[in-house]
Amino acid sequence: MFIVQDYGTAVWLCVITMLCWGSWANTQKLAGKTWRFELFYWDYVIGILLFSLLSAFTIGSNGNEGRSFLEDLSQAAGVNIASALLGGVIFNAANILLTAAIAIAGMSVAFPVGIGLALVLGVVINYLGAAKGNPVWLFAGVALVTVAIVLNAVAYRKASGENRKVSSTGIILSIVAGVLMSFFYRFIAASMDLQDFVHPAAGKMTPYTAVVIFSAGIFISNFLFNTILMKRPFTGAPTGYADYFAGKFSTHMVGVLGGVIWGLGNSLSLIAAGKAGAAVSYGLGQGATLVAALWGVFIWKEFKAAPKGTGGLIAGMFLLFAAGLGLIIYSGG
Repeated sequence: MFIVQDYGTAVWLCVITMLCWGSWANTQKLAGKTWRFELFYWDYVIGILLFSLLSAFTIGSNGNEGRSFLEDLSQAAGVNIASALLGGVIFNAANILLTAAIAIAGMSVAFPVGIGLALVLGVVINYLGAAKGNPVWLFAGVALVTVAIVLNAVAYRKASGENRKVSSTGIILSIVAGVLMSFFYRFIAASMDLQDFVHPAAGKMTPYTAVVIFSAGIFISNFLFNTILMKRPFTGAPTGYADYFAGKFSTHMVGVLGGVIWGLGNSLSLIAAGKAGAAVSYGLGQGATLVAALWGVFIWKEFKAAPKGTGGLIAGMFLLFAAGLGLIIYSGG
């Protein structure tokens, strides 16, 4: 299987993860304004699962190093399978709650609170679980990225003219989503032998196998979480499976593409974790919020008619993000 051999390659894979995690949501826009998120989300989850299987049977099984996917799966201990599976369930719950928070409170509240909290707590949790890298530089970088996310929130709020009182329900959902999101990566990492992907300990899984189990956790739990959301949505009228199957093939494929993009980022992050460390891999990946802001600024022109002063906030956001990213990378070197 493909195994990262040096820290520099691991960092590049983490950067690609950040780009993927910050870009997949564009497919929701492409799916069309009439296609409900709950329906889009089914295709997104299917895309994640399909990509995990494809990578497991290709780069996760070919080559002279490490165990092949089926060999690795057959020897995996039940406790490690359960850990990766639980990681998928936790991620799915967090992702759906974050989406609900965005619908209620808006991106300017949900993303900074939810993803900002997930970034800070997630790096701490993953560092405590598998300490790797200089903690001073790592957490300094996380602090700068967190401030950048806050500036992004202020700029977005200023541009959209959101002066209304923020829903307490939206804030609560954002906090719960952020806390849950901070834990999912640790459960997948715990199912693998981060010290040696070439000769992983008996019962532990390679990242390719762990990603398949994790993706299965997302897919299985979606029958509960998303079905409830379809019947009792936080906003809008209820929808059903008949509406899903009535969708166009091209619309479904856009959703699957979104899942493939996110799944690619997740796989690369875990593959890189062996050399970069779980905390660095996760921290860089969760910088996706700023990548999403790049799409909003330069592609979707969300700040085109923004009032005076917004440009300075956006510039400061990108500078702090770049500096924080540099410190996180430096911490692992």
